[in-house]
Amino acid sequence: MPAVTDPRAELAALCERGLDWALELPRVLPDVSSARPAAVLVLFGVLDSVPASSNGHVPRDLDVLLLRRAATLGSHPGQIAFPGGRLEASDSGPIAAALREAAEETGVDPDGIEPLGMLPPMPVPVSNHLVTPVPAWWTRPSQVAAVDHDESVDVFRVPVGDLIAPANRASTEHSFGERRYRAPAFAVGGRVVWGFTAIVLSRMFDELGWSEPWDESRVVEPDRG
Repeated sequence: MPAVTDPRAELAALCERGLDWALELPRVLPDVSSARPAAVLVLFGVLDSVPASSNGHVPRDLDVLLLRRAATLGSHPGQIAFPGGRLEASDSGPIAAALREAAEETGVDPDGIEPLGMLPPMPVPVSNHLVTPVPAWWTRPSQVAAVDHDESVDVFRVPVGDLIAPANRASTEHSFGERRYRAPAFAVGGRVVWGFTAIVLSRMFDELGWSEPWDESRVVEPDRG
């Protein structure tokens, strides 16, 4: 597979055509009308000068911004996540909410971010949210850090080339009633990205044609901080 020459254009095209999350039963909301709307910023770009250690099919300097949620939060404590949160009355829509939340959580300058569009909302039953991912491109660097430690304790970038490297791909196992099921995960740099964040990244990489074959039978423990 040839290397991606313009990841920004490919991400924008993905937003245009959309995708099917192909979710299993445990991630389906029983009543979508009661779910709380939220949005997350899936921010790609050259976030620092350190290249990926893996040789993948994407540019080695392509990164994605993530954070670790505070362990004291009532939902998804300690998990690695995208910046984001619930839509507020003052937000004009998911893009505005994602940019606002990212600025509040990481200090990123919204003026240096180019939203590329939106992906279909994904249900998150454990917290009864319907979350819209907002892929975006980092156009002008700005400093990022954990701004509010009641919300997040660490902000960091991960090279996309390292995420898609087969050696860093894995699954997590979960129970739903008497049923066991697996979900995608990424084990990179001593961290395990799983749950909603890993599902979004995995489906995006598949649809973009960036994924490489990996061993789905390899199981890792979820990283809960």
